[in-house]
Amino acid sequence: MNRTGWTGTALVAALSLGGLLSGCGGGAANSGTPVFGQLPADPTPVPPADTGPLQPSASYAQQCAPENALASPGSRTGSLTTEKRWMRSYFDEAYLWREAVPNVNANEAMFSNVGDVQGSLEAYFDALRSPVRTASGARQDRFSFMISTAKWQQMTQAGVDAGFGIEWTFGSPTPPRGIRVAYVMPGSPAQSAGLKRGDTLVTVNGVSADTNDSAGIDALNDMLSPDRLGKRYDFVFSRAGAPNVQVSLASAEVENQPVTLDEIITASDGRKVGHMVFNTHIAKGEIQLIQAMTRFQQARVSDLVVDLRYNGGGLLFMASQLAYMVAGAQQTNGKDFERSRYNSLRQATEGDATPFYNTSCILDANFRCTNEQPLPALNLKRVYVLAQSGTCSASEAFINGLRGVDVEVVLIGGKTCGKPYGFTAKDNCGNSYFPIEFGGVNHKGFGDYADGFVPAGQGPTGVAGCVVNDDLSRELANPGEAMLAAALQHRITGTCPAQPVGMRPASVKPRPGDKALEFKRSPLRSNAFRLPR
Repeated sequence: MNRTGWTGTALVAALSLGGLLSGCGGGAANSGTPVFGQLPADPTPVPPADTGPLQPSASYAQQCAPENALASPGSRTGSLTTEKRWMRSYFDEAYLWREAVPNVNANEAMFSNVGDVQGSLEAYFDALRSPVRTASGARQDRFSFMISTAKWQQMTQAGVDAGFGIEWTFGSPTPPRGIRVAYVMPGSPAQSAGLKRGDTLVTVNGVSADTNDSAGIDALNDMLSPDRLGKRYDFVFSRAGAPNVQVSLASAEVENQPVTLDEIITASDGRKVGHMVFNTHIAKGEIQLIQAMTRFQQARVSDLVVDLRYNGGGLLFMASQLAYMVAGAQQTNGKDFERSRYNSLRQATEGDATPFYNTSCILDANFRCTNEQPLPALNLKRVYVLAQSGTCSASEAFINGLRGVDVEVVLIGGKTCGKPYGFTAKDNCGNSYFPIEFGGVNHKGFGDYADGFVPAGQGPTGVAGCVVNDDLSRELANPGEAMLAAALQHRITGTCPAQPVGMRPASVKPRPGDKALEFKRSPLRSNAFRLPR
């Protein structure tokens, strides 16, 4: 059943908001003179590359540059200029911070190289993102991105991406980085090579994990996000109490496993506690979540620990489903899981809400719900969430949504990443574009956590709980693992460990000249996405 009346089969329509901006190049019909933000540090206006008002993005759609190898041959009848005008018009229609888009001259050489259409488009896309900073000094828009539509389809439909099956974690973006294996995906090249949680990267292809030059940073970035399959890398890892481990791995299609662990723990007070490690909100994980929560319901668990420390987000409806399965009908009936905030152009006509979904969906290949059955529910008043800086977007929406209906969230670990935003995919000329389109607020109207939720913190983003380091010396199923142990202790005593425990090195203050390494992660696992329901 299609809950929005959507009937299209193209991926871009599937990822639009129930017909909102649906089709290959549609957009708001009232585009005109775009709003240009102007940086205070640069008060001199920059003339746009093209004069006159922008037309709706639909008027430029699928008029692709002849040199654009990603576009279908039949659509290569336009120009790079037209593709850029489509992008600028779409930003004006859909971007959450449309008033903050810098006035960029699209004719600059870095945006106009027909010999590198993809590079030019990516540079222009990045230049259009809001330069505004949050209270902590972080860039407001750290999250908008674009990706080839072919790769987006592969990741979305199959949960498959090029890699080794390693979830990485960093102690610091600058040396000493402490790049370590957080977990290894079952059936992956990394598992076959014998790599383990806690292994520390020493070198890759001879480049030190603490390299501090541009070429070395590029090599590490390439390792974190291989650009193709079959690319071979030679690794050296250190392992506590053992000689260094040397392995050679080729990048392969690795299938993500959303729920890697669900178990029932008999706590020291004799009561049953559900414990689940949930790593990504992708479609194949829905049935895994339902099965785990059904087992917890049948066991009559009194508490639940949800490990989201490496869960960067994904499909928003799944976060809503999980929140419902924690809270149940009485606490959620008639209430919103999340309400959307759009830009000034769209809010008046397109504001909408995501309910607490109380039925399954089970998406088919065309992103339609196929099996809507009542979800299990634990009817809990409290939930423990294990979180770190990799806890983002849809995972943060889960926390915020439950707090909006007065379910107590106890946060164990570290500050979350701060991403109260989401996207819908928009395709043009072989690329899928994801400028941030909406911010989310819970049933109480709160959504201002751009600097993350803080365990045991103060103010509106402070959440009851304990600050505990990620304990990479123990497996996630080990009840002695520091974060899990803290949750089990807190539920009985209401107290935290005397001091943070764990093996993860603390971040250090960068030295002059230190180069930061960006923690790259598949965009499918790092954001909140809307699908029609």
